[in-house]
Amino acid sequence: MRAIAILCCLSALCPDSALRATEQRPNVIVFLADDLGYAESAWRSEFDFPTPAIESIRRNGVCLTSGYVTASYCSPSRAALMTGRYQSRFGYEKNPVGAANEDPDVGLPVSEKTLAQYFKDAGYKTALVGKWHLGGTARFHPQRRGFDEFFGFLHEGHYYVPPPFEGVSTMLRVKRLPDGSEGRVTIGSTTFSTHMGNAEPAYDANNPILRSSQPVEEAAYFTDAITREACGFIERSRDQPFFLYVAYNAVHSPLQGAESYMRKFRHIEDIQRRIFAAMLANMDDSMAEVLKVLQKNGLNDNTLIVFLSDNGGPTRELTSSNAPLRGEKGDLYEGGIRVPFLMQWNGRLPAGSQFDEPVCATDILPTTLAAAGIVAPAGRSDGVNLLPFLTDEESNPPHDELFWRQNQKAALRKGDWKLVNNSRKRNEPQWELFNLSNDTSETHDLARREPERLQMLIERWEEIAAEMPPQ
Repeated sequence: MRAIAILCCLSALCPDSALRATEQRPNVIVFLADDLGYAESAWRSEFDFPTPAIESIRRNGVCLTSGYVTASYCSPSRAALMTGRYQSRFGYEKNPVGAANEDPDVGLPVSEKTLAQYFKDAGYKTALVGKWHLGGTARFHPQRRGFDEFFGFLHEGHYYVPPPFEGVSTMLRVKRLPDGSEGRVTIGSTTFSTHMGNAEPAYDANNPILRSSQPVEEAAYFTDAITREACGFIERSRDQPFFLYVAYNAVHSPLQGAESYMRKFRHIEDIQRRIFAAMLANMDDSMAEVLKVLQKNGLNDNTLIVFLSDNGGPTRELTSSNAPLRGEKGDLYEGGIRVPFLMQWNGRLPAGSQFDEPVCATDILPTTLAAAGIVAPAGRSDGVNLLPFLTDEESNPPHDELFWRQNQKAALRKGDWKLVNNSRKRNEPQWELFNLSNDTSETHDLARREPERLQMLIERWEEIAAEMPPQ
């Protein structure tokens, strides 16, 4: 009786602690890589060098081998991840770059509720560390979109170390080399290359690193700064449920590798590939530090972890491999939209398992909300709660079809069949048809052999497109 009385007193004095002890709402971390190709991590046998942190998530969780994003470039893809909805539903199909980020009309529409807002409204502490790219003006600021804390930048990219590029090897795109010729030349620790035919964008122009809304001077290599801030948030938030969105700008250009990592990969002769390897290894070590902080604070078993890329890798720009997939960033072939996609939740999701049915970044919102016991408005999401599918409670595929509309380009996956128009010409679609069950690389166009199926899928794509605002 005395023990019961003591417990009652403690519960009365510390009701929140007692609630946490009984409910144990899970934390959620979403790791988002930028421009990471399908084959560029240890979960694929084709990969050239190790990424042990990414591999640990695969080993302890579920590998989603047919994981898709809704666009093959950054901002629209992130809009769908944040809302659980095809970005075409709210007219957000373009990818703002440079000064367009500061257009007051450009950003994730404020009418759309974000994943962070759902978590915040349910009592979670929320933070974004890294890249936003969903609006660069005040009304689109992350802290007005559900994030309690923000450290990062608002535009599409940022230098990892600003000029004069101390402590890093840098590779920059240029139209002409310093002597006026074309090709590649290394001067000091900076390599200049004309292979892309254009110059490196002014990533940092009007795009400071911010803490909340205030510019800060950041001395650390930016991936390391993301590590520091993510770990700090976890330490401060360990006594309450949290949603942490760790949005790396790695491995997005500009190519800049810290010298300690450059030495690690000195055996790679191609300087472009060596810098890429250094950037990815740095990001993987960054993720490892975040995972260690979870473990140290006893949060590992009560944290749902998601890892994916925002789109396929740009091969010529970064040396990214999307093997065995066709295409790259910007395409609606598989290489542009099928990405590394992993989920880990110790004790809830089967460790070391593989799920081969198509899933989508829109599924992250309903899945993580369901894990947290948060009810989202019915019919609002294009995603599906994946938990019953990943635990074999549900045997049917999560999606009957997936839809893409990206300016002039279009695609539809229905079962194993994939309809693609990858043409840039608005009034001249060039429809192709592939069977992904035996042609993952999309090398055999079956449009002429299967005209009835082709027409059926075109009509279905047009039906879905008709639900969207006109372009």
